[in-house]
Amino acid sequence: MTRTLYAGGQVFDGTGAAPACADVVVEDGRFVQIGSGLDGDDRIDCGGKTLLPGLIDCHVHVMFSGIDVLRMIQTPFSYPFYEAIHNLRATLDQGITTVRDAGGADLGVQQAISNGLIAGPRMQISLGMLSQTGGHGDDWMPCGASIPLLVEHPGRPSTVVDGPDEMRRKVRELIRNGADVIKVATSGGVLSPRSDPRRGHFRDEEIAVLVEEATAAGRFVMAHAQATDGIKVAIRNGVRSIEHGIYLDDEAIEMMLAAGTWLVPTLAAPRAVLDLAGIGAGLPQHMIDKARMVVDVHTESVRRAIAAGVAVAMGTDSGVGAHGDNLRELALMVGCGMTPAEALHATSLSAARLLGLGDELGSIEVGKRADLVVVTDTVTDTGTETDSDTADRDALDVDTLSARIHSVYADGRLVAEPG
Repeated sequence: MTRTLYAGGQVFDGTGAAPACADVVVEDGRFVQIGSGLDGDDRIDCGGKTLLPGLIDCHVHVMFSGIDVLRMIQTPFSYPFYEAIHNLRATLDQGITTVRDAGGADLGVQQAISNGLIAGPRMQISLGMLSQTGGHGDDWMPCGASIPLLVEHPGRPSTVVDGPDEMRRKVRELIRNGADVIKVATSGGVLSPRSDPRRGHFRDEEIAVLVEEATAAGRFVMAHAQATDGIKVAIRNGVRSIEHGIYLDDEAIEMMLAAGTWLVPTLAAPRAVLDLAGIGAGLPQHMIDKARMVVDVHTESVRRAIAAGVAVAMGTDSGVGAHGDNLRELALMVGCGMTPAEALHATSLSAARLLGLGDELGSIEVGKRADLVVVTDTVTDTGTETDSDTADRDALDVDTLSARIHSVYADGRLVAEPG
């Protein structure tokens, strides 16, 4: 087997350790040595660069390409599958080598990536989001027509359910169709036509059945949960992660800490809606109004959750806005109280642990799959001594990270070279 040596770079291994100079050796798609003075058959010079673990986005929609309702209703059924090819490539270019698709991608998209038919990050898929009638996943419009963001098809069934029996059957159907994770809306949301993000959805017995069925099949559950009541019903019944968490109160935060529930903030999501409105996208006024209503309270809720020590994993809701801007989320998390290193940990090992992949991904450690992001450092050699703390801070600067990505590797293979 060929041994590839990544030599002379600074390594941020994702474990929580400070960045340090080291060589990294990859063989047969895995990290086999990390240290000083190592050798290999092929040598990649990483001088003046920092090596990060492959990054992970825990909340994307690769079948969406920016929400524009007028454009979407005029788009042929199959067109989003071809758009997804470009969205997946844009995601790789951000250093994202693993994603959890929160609704839209089906088993065919996942298999096309795993079989090498198209380029993209490895995926966990949810297919669609379970919603009560009139909930965040119900696409009924006041005119009486249903206008879904994505049309159901044999690989992506309808996910509107009411009552424990319907919930049980639908979870089983989603798993049969390939779902790696089950997603449910336990509150209203910003994009849905007739729901309120301040109101909880589903009752305890419905969510309990959902979690029971998912757990029996070895699946985790993620909850679109913006309303306080919707957050709490999810936590009480064993949902693994709260997506968005806009209206967190102190009790909800304490419940998350006690249960070990994760938060995936998606701080970029309401901002993406407002950005789209600003450039004239065809959005109903209710979407714009709700995005404005939640953006500040969302930020404050996430800030308090981070301060309290809630486990956080990075997710962007990319697809609501354009793909290829994933790393914007890191700066927003830093704005809520994380250090840059903590934000990167939330995008690497913490994210891998949320997805149940912590033994294989998320850090540069011997034995793990060799996902790497090589970034250029902002520190330049001026011929004078540079303080190491400054060098570390600059190399991990999340505000400039997206523009500094030099190359991306997954399982030891070069998959993107945006720089």
